[in-house]
Amino acid sequence: MNWNQLLSAKRFGQEDRVAINDHEIRSQFQRDYDRLIFSSPFRRLQNKTQVFPLPGSIFVHNRLTHSLEVSSVGRSLGNLLTEKLSNSQKYKNNPYLDGIGNIVATACLAHDLGNPPFGHSGEEALSYYFTHGEGKKLEAKFSKEQWADLCNFEGNANAFRLLTHAFNGRRKGGFALTYSSIASIIKYPWEAHKIPEVGKRKYGFFNTEKGNYLKVSKELGIPETKPGIFARHPLVYLVEAADDICYQIMDIEDAHKLKILSTEETKHLLLNFYDKTEDINSIDRIAETCEEVSDTNEQIAYIRAGVIGKLIKECVTVFINNEDQIMAGEFKSTLIKEVPESSKLAYKKCTKLAVSKIYKHRSVLEIELAGYKILGTLLKDFVEATLNPNSFYSEKLLSLIPEQYSHKGNDDYLKIMSVLDFVSGMTDVFALDLYRTIKGIKLPDTY
Repeated sequence: MNWNQLLSAKRFGQEDRVAINDHEIRSQFQRDYDRLIFSSPFRRLQNKTQVFPLPGSIFVHNRLTHSLEVSSVGRSLGNLLTEKLSNSQKYKNNPYLDGIGNIVATACLAHDLGNPPFGHSGEEALSYYFTHGEGKKLEAKFSKEQWADLCNFEGNANAFRLLTHAFNGRRKGGFALTYSSIASIIKYPWEAHKIPEVGKRKYGFFNTEKGNYLKVSKELGIPETKPGIFARHPLVYLVEAADDICYQIMDIEDAHKLKILSTEETKHLLLNFYDKTEDINSIDRIAETCEEVSDTNEQIAYIRAGVIGKLIKECVTVFINNEDQIMAGEFKSTLIKEVPESSKLAYKKCTKLAVSKIYKHRSVLEIELAGYKILGTLLKDFVEATLNPNSFYSEKLLSLIPEQYSHKGNDDYLKIMSVLDFVSGMTDVFALDLYRTIKGIKLPDTY
Protein backbone atom coordinates (compact mmCIF):
# COMPACT_ATOMS: atom_id res chain seq x y z
CA MET A 1 0.00 0.00 0.00
CA ASN A 2 1.11 3.58 -0.50
CA TRP A 3 -0.03 6.85 1.06
CA ASN A 4 -0.65 8.55 -2.30
CA GLN A 5 -3.46 6.09 -3.00
CA LEU A 6 -4.58 5.48 0.61
CA LEU A 7 -5.38 9.17 1.17
CA SER A 8 -8.29 10.01 -1.10
CA ALA A 9 -10.88 12.81 -0.97
CA LYS A 10 -13.23 10.94 -3.32
CA ARG A 11 -16.67 10.54 -1.74
CA PHE A 12 -18.49 7.23 -1.55
CA GLY A 13 -21.62 7.31 -3.71
CA GLN A 14 -20.66 10.68 -5.21
CA GLU A 15 -17.65 9.62 -7.26
CA ASP A 16 -18.77 11.62 -10.28
CA ARG A 17 -18.93 14.91 -8.38
CA VAL A 18 -16.05 17.35 -8.39
CA ALA A 19 -14.67 17.94 -4.88
CA ILE A 20 -14.95 21.43 -3.47
CA ASN A 21 -11.62 23.25 -3.60
CA ASP A 22 -9.50 22.29 -0.60
CA HIS A 23 -8.55 25.95 -0.15
CA GLU A 24 -12.07 26.52 1.17
CA ILE A 25 -12.59 27.00 4.92
CA ARG A 26 -12.93 23.26 5.53
CA SER A 27 -10.95 20.44 3.94
CA GLN A 28 -12.79 17.39 2.61
CA PHE A 29 -11.78 15.40 5.70
CA GLN A 30 -12.97 18.18 8.03
CA ARG A 31 -16.31 18.00 6.22
CA ASP A 32 -16.47 14.28 7.05
CA TYR A 33 -15.93 15.05 10.72
CA ASP A 34 -18.56 17.78 10.80
CA ARG A 35 -21.05 15.61 8.92
CA LEU A 36 -20.89 13.00 11.66
CA ILE A 37 -20.99 15.49 14.53
CA PHE A 38 -24.29 16.93 13.25
CA SER A 39 -25.91 13.55 12.49
CA SER A 40 -28.77 11.88 14.36
CA PRO A 41 -27.01 8.50 14.78
CA PHE A 42 -24.12 10.27 16.48
CA ARG A 43 -26.40 12.23 18.81
CA ARG A 44 -28.16 9.02 19.81
CA LEU A 45 -24.91 7.76 21.30
CA GLN A 46 -25.53 10.04 24.29
CA ASN A 47 -28.22 7.60 25.40
CA LYS A 48 -26.26 4.38 24.88
CA THR A 49 -24.39 2.67 27.69
CA GLN A 50 -20.60 2.64 27.58
CA VAL A 51 -19.84 0.50 30.66
CA PHE A 52 -21.67 1.85 33.67
CA PRO A 53 -25.43 2.61 33.78
CA LEU A 54 -26.35 5.98 32.35
CA PRO A 55 -25.70 8.85 34.76
CA GLY A 56 -27.57 9.54 37.94
CA SER A 57 -25.93 11.84 40.47
CA ILE A 58 -22.42 11.11 39.13
CA PHE A 59 -21.68 11.59 35.44
CA VAL A 60 -19.79 8.74 33.83
CA HIS A 61 -19.09 8.00 30.19
CA ASN A 62 -21.71 7.08 27.63
CA ARG A 63 -21.02 6.16 24.00
CA LEU A 64 -21.12 9.81 22.93
CA THR A 65 -18.58 11.16 25.42
CA HIS A 66 -16.39 8.11 24.85
CA SER A 67 -16.46 8.69 21.07
CA LEU A 68 -15.59 12.37 21.46
CA GLU A 69 -12.62 11.53 23.69
CA VAL A 70 -11.43 8.78 21.35
CA SER A 71 -11.69 11.27 18.50
CA SER A 72 -9.60 13.81 20.40
CA VAL A 73 -6.88 11.24 21.07
CA GLY A 74 -7.15 10.00 17.47
CA ARG A 75 -6.56 13.48 16.09
CA SER A 76 -3.42 13.81 18.23
CA LEU A 77 -2.19 10.42 17.02
CA GLY A 78 -2.89 11.39 13.39
CA ASN A 79 -1.23 14.80 13.65
CA LEU A 80 1.86 13.30 15.27
CA LEU A 81 2.05 10.67 12.54
CA THR A 82 1.77 13.41 9.90
CA GLU A 83 4.69 15.20 11.52
CA LYS A 84 6.80 12.03 11.42
CA LEU A 85 5.87 11.15 7.82
CA SER A 86 6.50 14.71 6.65
CA ASN A 87 10.15 14.29 7.55
CA SER A 88 10.45 11.72 4.77
CA GLN A 89 11.23 12.96 1.27
CA LYS A 90 9.05 10.29 -0.35
CA TYR A 91 5.86 11.80 1.17
CA LYS A 92 6.79 15.44 0.67
CA ASN A 93 4.44 16.12 -2.26
CA ASN A 94 1.36 14.30 -0.92
CA PRO A 95 -1.48 16.90 -0.85
CA TYR A 96 -3.53 15.00 1.74
CA LEU A 97 -0.84 14.11 4.27
CA ASP A 98 -1.87 16.91 6.62
CA GLY A 99 -5.41 15.54 6.59
CA ILE A 100 -4.50 12.37 8.50
CA GLY A 101 -5.46 13.91 11.84
CA ASN A 102 -8.97 14.70 10.60
CA ILE A 103 -9.37 11.31 8.93
CA VAL A 104 -8.49 9.49 12.15
CA ALA A 105 -10.65 11.83 14.24
CA THR A 106 -13.62 11.16 11.92
CA ALA A 107 -13.15 7.39 12.02
CA CYS A 108 -12.95 7.57 15.82
CA LEU A 109 -16.26 9.44 15.94
CA ALA A 110 -17.81 6.67 13.84
CA HIS A 111 -16.23 3.62 15.48
CA ASP A 112 -19.16 2.96 17.85
CA LEU A 113 -22.02 4.19 15.63
CA GLY A 114 -23.14 0.62 14.90
CA ASN A 115 -23.23 -0.55 18.51
CA PRO A 116 -26.70 -1.52 19.77
CA PRO A 117 -28.16 -0.38 23.10
CA PHE A 118 -26.81 -1.77 26.39
CA GLY A 119 -23.20 -2.31 25.35
CA HIS A 120 -21.84 -5.70 24.37
CA SER A 121 -24.76 -7.56 25.97
CA GLY A 122 -26.89 -6.01 23.23
CA GLU A 123 -24.75 -7.65 20.55
CA GLU A 124 -24.99 -10.97 22.37
CA ALA A 125 -28.79 -10.72 22.63
CA LEU A 126 -29.21 -10.03 18.91
CA SER A 127 -27.00 -13.00 18.02
CA TYR A 128 -28.54 -15.38 20.57
CA TYR A 129 -31.98 -15.24 18.97
CA PHE A 130 -30.55 -16.90 15.86
CA THR A 131 -27.99 -19.21 17.47
CA HIS A 132 -30.08 -20.62 20.33
CA GLY A 133 -33.46 -18.85 20.31
CA GLU A 134 -36.56 -19.24 18.21
CA GLY A 135 -34.79 -17.72 15.22
CA LYS A 136 -32.64 -20.84 14.87
CA LYS A 137 -35.44 -22.55 12.95
CA LEU A 138 -34.98 -19.99 10.16
CA GLU A 139 -31.49 -21.20 9.18
CA ALA A 140 -32.64 -23.09 6.07
CA LYS A 141 -33.93 -19.84 4.55
CA PHE A 142 -30.48 -18.28 4.22
CA SER A 143 -27.11 -18.79 2.57
CA LYS A 144 -24.06 -19.64 4.68
CA GLU A 145 -22.84 -16.06 4.40
CA GLN A 146 -26.19 -14.54 5.37
CA TRP A 147 -26.68 -16.90 8.31
CA ALA A 148 -23.18 -16.08 9.63
CA ASP A 149 -24.18 -12.38 9.69
CA LEU A 150 -27.33 -13.07 11.68
CA CYS A 151 -25.64 -15.38 14.18
CA ASN A 152 -22.81 -12.96 14.85
CA PHE A 153 -24.25 -9.46 15.05
CA GLU A 154 -21.26 -7.13 15.01
CA GLY A 155 -21.21 -3.42 15.84
CA ASN A 156 -18.18 -2.82 13.61
CA ALA A 157 -19.96 -4.22 10.54
CA ASN A 158 -23.10 -2.32 11.48
CA ALA A 159 -21.15 0.95 11.58
CA PHE A 160 -19.92 0.35 8.02
CA ARG A 161 -23.51 -0.38 6.95
CA LEU A 162 -24.76 2.77 8.64
CA LEU A 163 -22.14 4.89 6.86
CA THR A 164 -22.53 3.43 3.34
CA HIS A 165 -26.05 1.98 3.02
CA ALA A 166 -28.72 4.04 1.26
CA PHE A 167 -31.65 3.75 3.67
CA ASN A 168 -35.13 4.61 2.39
CA GLY A 169 -35.42 8.30 1.60
CA ARG A 170 -31.67 8.87 2.01
CA ARG A 171 -29.11 9.76 -0.63
CA LYS A 172 -26.92 7.33 -2.49
CA GLY A 173 -23.74 6.49 -0.60
CA GLY A 174 -25.19 6.83 2.91
CA PHE A 175 -23.17 9.53 4.68
CA ALA A 176 -21.14 10.03 1.47
CA LEU A 177 -17.88 10.23 3.42
CA THR A 178 -14.48 10.15 1.75
CA TYR A 179 -13.12 6.72 0.94
CA SER A 180 -10.23 7.21 3.38
CA SER A 181 -12.48 8.03 6.34
CA ILE A 182 -14.69 5.01 5.63
CA ALA A 183 -11.76 2.59 5.29
CA SER A 184 -10.22 3.79 8.53
CA ILE A 185 -13.02 2.26 10.65
CA ILE A 186 -12.73 -1.27 9.21
CA LYS A 187 -10.76 -3.04 11.95
CA TYR A 188 -11.69 -6.52 10.73
CA PRO A 189 -11.75 -6.47 6.91
CA TRP A 190 -13.56 -9.74 6.22
CA GLU A 191 -17.08 -11.18 6.37
CA ALA A 192 -18.68 -13.12 9.24
CA HIS A 193 -18.30 -16.51 7.57
CA LYS A 194 -14.51 -16.01 7.66
CA ILE A 195 -14.50 -15.96 11.50
CA PRO A 196 -13.34 -19.60 11.87
CA GLU A 197 -10.52 -18.99 9.38
CA VAL A 198 -9.14 -15.84 11.02
CA GLY A 199 -9.70 -17.03 14.59
CA LYS A 200 -11.44 -13.82 15.72
CA ARG A 201 -15.07 -13.33 16.74
CA LYS A 202 -15.33 -9.99 14.96
CA TYR A 203 -15.70 -8.94 11.34
CA GLY A 204 -15.98 -5.72 9.37
CA PHE A 205 -18.91 -5.86 6.93
CA PHE A 206 -22.17 -7.70 6.39
CA ASN A 207 -22.90 -9.62 3.20
CA THR A 208 -25.18 -6.72 2.21
CA GLU A 209 -22.20 -4.34 2.16
CA LYS A 210 -19.59 -6.65 0.66
CA GLY A 211 -19.78 -4.81 -2.67
CA ASN A 212 -19.32 -1.49 -0.89
CA TYR A 213 -16.19 -2.72 0.87
CA LEU A 214 -14.72 -4.17 -2.34
CA LYS A 215 -15.28 -0.81 -4.00
CA VAL A 216 -13.45 1.04 -1.21
CA SER A 217 -10.54 -1.43 -1.02
CA LYS A 218 -10.01 -1.33 -4.80
CA GLU A 219 -10.01 2.47 -4.90
CA LEU A 220 -7.46 2.76 -2.07
CA GLY A 221 -5.25 -0.15 -3.12
CA ILE A 222 -5.93 -2.30 -0.04
CA PRO A 223 -4.87 -5.86 -0.94
CA GLU A 224 -6.29 -9.26 -0.10
CA THR A 225 -3.89 -11.16 2.15
CA LYS A 226 -5.94 -14.35 1.67
CA PRO A 227 -9.10 -14.96 -0.37
CA GLY A 228 -11.83 -12.80 1.17
CA ILE A 229 -9.50 -11.45 3.87
CA PHE A 230 -7.99 -8.00 3.40
CA ALA A 231 -5.22 -5.96 4.93
CA ARG A 232 -6.22 -3.10 7.19
CA HIS A 233 -6.00 0.48 6.02
CA PRO A 234 -2.93 1.70 8.00
CA LEU A 235 -4.88 4.43 9.79
CA VAL A 236 -7.07 1.74 11.38
CA TYR A 237 -4.17 1.08 13.75
CA LEU A 238 -4.37 4.65 15.03
CA VAL A 239 -8.16 4.48 15.46
CA GLU A 240 -7.75 1.22 17.36
CA ALA A 241 -5.01 2.71 19.54
CA ALA A 242 -7.15 5.75 20.39
CA ASP A 243 -10.00 3.45 21.44
CA ASP A 244 -7.66 1.19 23.44
CA ILE A 245 -6.17 4.17 25.28
CA CYS A 246 -9.48 5.81 26.16
CA TYR A 247 -11.47 2.68 26.90
CA GLN A 248 -9.08 1.40 29.53
CA ILE A 249 -7.84 4.64 31.07
CA MET A 250 -11.20 6.41 31.23
CA ASP A 251 -12.91 3.36 32.74
CA ILE A 252 -10.36 3.53 35.55
CA GLU A 253 -11.22 7.21 36.12
CA ASP A 254 -14.97 6.46 36.09
CA ALA A 255 -14.46 3.65 38.60
CA HIS A 256 -12.68 6.11 40.89
CA LYS A 257 -15.54 8.63 40.65
CA LEU A 258 -18.00 5.87 41.52
CA LYS A 259 -15.78 4.83 44.46
CA ILE A 260 -15.26 1.34 43.06
CA LEU A 261 -11.54 2.13 43.22
CA SER A 262 -9.86 4.15 45.96
CA THR A 263 -7.77 7.22 45.17
CA GLU A 264 -4.55 5.47 46.15
CA GLU A 265 -5.40 2.40 44.10
CA THR A 266 -6.20 4.55 41.06
CA LYS A 267 -3.03 6.63 41.40
CA HIS A 268 -0.95 3.49 41.68
CA LEU A 269 -2.48 2.04 38.51
CA LEU A 270 -1.82 5.21 36.51
CA LEU A 271 1.66 5.93 37.87
CA ASN A 272 2.72 2.42 36.80
CA PHE A 273 2.87 3.78 33.24
CA TYR A 274 5.94 5.82 34.19
CA ASP A 275 9.38 4.25 34.33
CA LYS A 276 10.95 5.23 37.68
CA THR A 277 14.29 5.92 36.00
CA GLU A 278 13.51 7.29 32.55
CA ASP A 279 10.40 9.27 33.55
CA ILE A 280 11.65 10.73 36.82
CA ASN A 281 10.95 14.34 35.73
CA SER A 282 7.34 13.50 34.89
CA ILE A 283 6.90 11.68 38.20
CA ASP A 284 8.27 14.68 40.12
CA ARG A 285 5.99 17.06 38.23
CA ILE A 286 2.96 14.89 39.06
CA ALA A 287 3.92 14.88 42.76
CA GLU A 288 4.24 18.69 42.77
CA THR A 289 0.87 19.14 41.08
CA CYS A 290 -0.87 16.76 43.49
CA GLU A 291 0.51 18.78 46.40
CA GLU A 292 -0.90 21.94 44.86
CA VAL A 293 -4.29 20.46 43.90
CA SER A 294 -6.31 19.08 46.81
CA ASP A 295 -9.33 17.80 44.84
CA THR A 296 -8.68 14.06 44.38
CA ASN A 297 -10.76 13.85 41.18
CA GLU A 298 -8.63 16.64 39.68
CA GLN A 299 -5.46 14.85 40.76
CA ILE A 300 -6.60 11.70 38.97
CA ALA A 301 -7.60 13.72 35.89
CA TYR A 302 -4.16 15.34 35.75
CA ILE A 303 -2.33 12.02 36.03
CA ARG A 304 -4.67 10.43 33.49
CA ALA A 305 -4.02 13.23 30.98
CA GLY A 306 -0.28 12.67 31.30
CA VAL A 307 -0.66 8.94 30.76
CA ILE A 308 -2.73 9.50 27.61
CA GLY A 309 -0.12 11.92 26.23
CA LYS A 310 2.64 9.39 26.94
CA LEU A 311 0.75 6.58 25.21
CA ILE A 312 0.04 8.74 22.15
CA LYS A 313 3.76 9.32 21.61
CA GLU A 314 4.62 5.69 22.23
CA CYS A 315 1.95 4.35 19.86
CA VAL A 316 3.07 6.61 17.00
CA THR A 317 6.66 5.50 17.59
CA VAL A 318 5.51 1.88 17.30
CA PHE A 319 3.72 2.76 14.03
CA ILE A 320 6.82 4.40 12.54
CA ASN A 321 9.06 1.53 13.64
CA ASN A 322 6.71 -0.96 11.96
CA GLU A 323 5.63 1.14 8.99
CA ASP A 324 7.00 -1.24 6.37
CA GLN A 325 5.11 -4.18 7.86
CA ILE A 326 1.93 -2.15 8.25
CA MET A 327 2.07 -0.93 4.64
CA ALA A 328 2.63 -4.50 3.47
CA GLY A 329 -0.40 -5.72 5.43
CA GLU A 330 1.81 -7.96 7.56
CA PHE A 331 1.65 -6.31 10.99
CA LYS A 332 -0.34 -8.72 13.19
CA SER A 333 -0.26 -6.95 16.55
CA THR A 334 -1.82 -3.72 17.87
CA LEU A 335 0.11 -0.55 18.63
CA ILE A 336 -0.78 -0.64 22.33
CA LYS A 337 0.67 -4.15 22.67
CA GLU A 338 4.06 -3.01 21.38
CA VAL A 339 4.65 0.06 23.57
CA PRO A 340 7.67 0.12 25.97
CA GLU A 341 7.68 -2.39 28.82
CA SER A 342 6.60 -0.03 31.64
CA SER A 343 3.51 1.07 29.71
CA LYS A 344 2.77 -2.44 28.49
CA LEU A 345 2.81 -3.91 32.00
CA ALA A 346 0.77 -1.02 33.41
CA TYR A 347 -1.83 -1.43 30.67
CA LYS A 348 -2.10 -5.16 31.41
CA LYS A 349 -2.65 -4.40 35.12
CA CYS A 350 -5.41 -1.95 34.24
CA THR A 351 -7.04 -4.55 31.99
CA LYS A 352 -6.86 -7.25 34.66
CA LEU A 353 -8.36 -4.98 37.31
CA ALA A 354 -11.07 -3.74 34.94
CA VAL A 355 -12.20 -7.29 34.23
CA SER A 356 -12.23 -8.31 37.90
CA LYS A 357 -13.59 -5.16 39.61
CA ILE A 358 -15.20 -2.89 37.01
CA TYR A 359 -16.87 -5.01 34.33
CA LYS A 360 -18.15 -7.44 36.96
CA HIS A 361 -19.50 -4.74 39.26
CA ARG A 362 -23.14 -5.30 40.18
CA SER A 363 -24.34 -2.13 38.42
CA VAL A 364 -22.67 -3.23 35.18
CA LEU A 365 -24.04 -6.77 35.37
CA GLU A 366 -27.56 -5.51 36.06
CA ILE A 367 -27.64 -3.24 33.02
CA GLU A 368 -26.24 -6.05 30.85
CA LEU A 369 -28.88 -8.51 32.06
CA ALA A 370 -31.71 -6.04 31.59
CA GLY A 371 -30.45 -5.07 28.14
CA TYR A 372 -30.11 -8.70 27.11
CA LYS A 373 -33.75 -9.39 27.98
CA ILE A 374 -35.07 -6.19 26.42
CA LEU A 375 -33.27 -6.47 23.07
CA GLY A 376 -33.87 -10.20 22.77
CA THR A 377 -37.60 -9.67 23.23
CA LEU A 378 -37.80 -6.73 20.80
CA LEU A 379 -35.90 -8.63 18.11
CA LYS A 380 -38.08 -11.72 18.49
CA ASP A 381 -41.34 -9.79 18.18
CA PHE A 382 -40.25 -7.65 15.23
CA VAL A 383 -38.65 -10.50 13.27
CA GLU A 384 -41.78 -12.65 13.69
CA ALA A 385 -43.92 -9.70 12.61
CA THR A 386 -41.87 -8.93 9.51
CA LEU A 387 -41.89 -12.58 8.38
CA ASN A 388 -45.62 -12.97 9.12
CA PRO A 389 -46.97 -9.47 8.49
CA ASN A 390 -50.68 -10.12 8.00
CA SER A 391 -51.91 -10.64 11.55
CA PHE A 392 -53.47 -7.79 13.54
CA TYR A 393 -50.56 -7.70 16.02
CA SER A 394 -47.92 -7.82 13.26
CA GLU A 395 -49.50 -4.97 11.33
CA LYS A 396 -49.61 -2.76 14.41
CA LEU A 397 -46.08 -3.66 15.42
CA LEU A 398 -44.59 -3.06 11.96
CA SER A 399 -46.25 0.36 11.81
CA LEU A 400 -43.88 1.39 14.62
CA ILE A 401 -40.81 0.92 12.39
CA PRO A 402 -39.74 4.22 10.76
CA GLU A 403 -40.01 4.37 7.00
CA GLN A 404 -36.24 4.58 6.52
CA TYR A 405 -35.91 1.05 7.97
CA SER A 406 -38.88 -0.62 6.27
CA HIS A 407 -38.35 -3.22 3.54
CA LYS A 408 -41.13 -3.77 1.01
CA GLY A 409 -39.59 -6.67 -0.94
CA ASN A 410 -39.84 -10.43 -0.43
CA ASP A 411 -36.23 -11.15 0.56
CA ASP A 412 -36.36 -12.47 4.14
CA TYR A 413 -32.68 -11.73 4.75
CA LEU A 414 -33.14 -8.06 3.81
CA LYS A 415 -36.32 -7.90 5.90
CA ILE A 416 -34.46 -9.11 8.97
CA MET A 417 -31.53 -6.79 8.29
CA SER A 418 -34.01 -3.90 8.30
CA VAL A 419 -35.32 -5.04 11.69
CA LEU A 420 -31.73 -5.17 12.97
CA ASP A 421 -31.19 -1.64 11.63
CA PHE A 422 -34.18 -0.46 13.66
CA VAL A 423 -33.42 -2.32 16.89
CA SER A 424 -29.66 -1.70 16.92
CA GLY A 425 -30.20 2.02 16.31
CA MET A 426 -32.34 2.46 19.42
CA THR A 427 -31.09 4.22 22.53
CA ASP A 428 -31.19 2.39 25.86
CA VAL A 429 -34.11 4.53 27.05
CA PHE A 430 -36.14 4.13 23.85
CA ALA A 431 -35.60 0.34 23.83
CA LEU A 432 -36.74 0.08 27.46
CA ASP A 433 -39.78 2.27 26.83
CA LEU A 434 -40.82 0.31 23.71
CA TYR A 435 -40.32 -3.01 25.53
CA ARG A 436 -42.61 -1.90 28.35
CA THR A 437 -45.22 -0.66 25.87
CA ILE A 438 -45.48 -3.75 23.65
CA LYS A 439 -45.47 -6.02 26.71
CA GLY A 440 -48.35 -4.06 28.23
CA ILE A 441 -46.31 -3.00 31.26
CA LYS A 442 -47.10 0.66 30.62
CA LEU A 443 -49.37 2.79 28.47
CA PRO A 444 -48.27 5.83 26.46
CA ASP A 445 -47.89 9.02 28.53
CA THR A 446 -51.04 10.51 26.99
CA TYR A 447 -53.00 8.05 29.11
